Amino acid sequence: MNARTTIRRVLFITIWVCIGGGMFTLLLAAINKKNKGECKDYSITIKGAENNHFIDRNDVEQMLRKETKSNIRGLAVSSFNLQQLEQGLEKNTWVSKAELYFDNQDVLHVTITEKEPVARIFTTGIPTFYIDSAGRKMPLSDKLSARVPVFTGFPDKKVLTAKDSILLNDVRVTANYIINDPFWMAQVAQIDITPERTFEMTPVVGNHIVKLGNGDAIDKKFHRLMVFYKQVLSKTGFDKYKVIDVQYEGQVVASKYGLEKGDTVQARKNVEKLLQQSKNAQNDTMRQVSVVASTHDRVGDSATVVQSLKPVDGNPKPVKNIKVTPKDSKLPKAVMPKKPAEDVKGGYN
Repeated sequence: MNARTTIRRVLFITIWVCIGGGMFTLLLAAINKKNKGECKDYSITIKGAENNHFIDRNDVEQMLRKETKSNIRGLAVSSFNLQQLEQGLEKNTWVSKAELYFDNQDVLHVTITEKEPVARIFTTGIPTFYIDSAGRKMPLSDKLSARVPVFTGFPDKKVLTAKDSILLNDVRVTANYIINDPFWMAQVAQIDITPERTFEMTPVVGNHIVKLGNGDAIDKKFHRLMVFYKQVLSKTGFDKYKVIDVQYEGQVVASKYGLEKGDTVQARKNVEKLLQQSKNAQNDTMRQVSVVASTHDRVGDSATVVQSLKPVDGNPKPVKNIKVTPKDSKLPKAVMPKKPAEDVKGGYN
């Protein structure tokens, strides 16, 4: 009984050893055959934004020939250092990632993932450049010009400071939001960077400037602007206000003639005071979004008129009565006293 069990175990182990040895032999033979084989052809695939390909098949072929220092077809498969080729391709400005591999037919497959620009930046000097979704600088291309948001007024410096890096990140965040929204992509003409490092947007439709502030909570700022467009400008027209400020949370400040710096601060204080009074007067917790229209008279004094986008409860101010005299009414005539009778002697009684 024990002898039979031992024989079975030996046979079982022997069979599996033979199977493993055969597979290993076949694997070595396949590897040797592949290494001795030659590259029969190559396939190039470029991934990136639609209609924004800054490199093409010819560019990739030239980069491969430069790295291999020879024609691709006919080279021994063993002569290809795929990892080194990938690193060489990724040195290109427009290449984000490169993947290379050979299939069983000795065909080289090359997959290129292209960098996607999200904004074009004009500096205070002559240079202009793109940035990608990660905020990395990219040069312009001779092949095409990307349709991306335009920012002007960026500091012209070779080495960016910490403040410049923060500003560049704000540009990246704002550009990423705009490029992913079809409406704002069509409405935003350009965004100017002020000396205070804040953003002012010039729209395609409408004769006004939109103050956005920095890149913090940019989605909420554009949401407030959209609410203002729908509830106010859709009724008054897009050319009524010259400046629309959406950088403060929960409110929109609009001006017909543009706010000076002092007027902007005062308007903000007035709106904050009004919002606080509104919150104290209401029982619900609904956020109030206010519109402030600032006007200036001829002598320079300013008056702030507050209009709420949503109805705000409160006691209206009494209106003074103005007396109006009808046009047809006649004023009473003056009555002169009678002249006393004259005395015969030449005097008056």
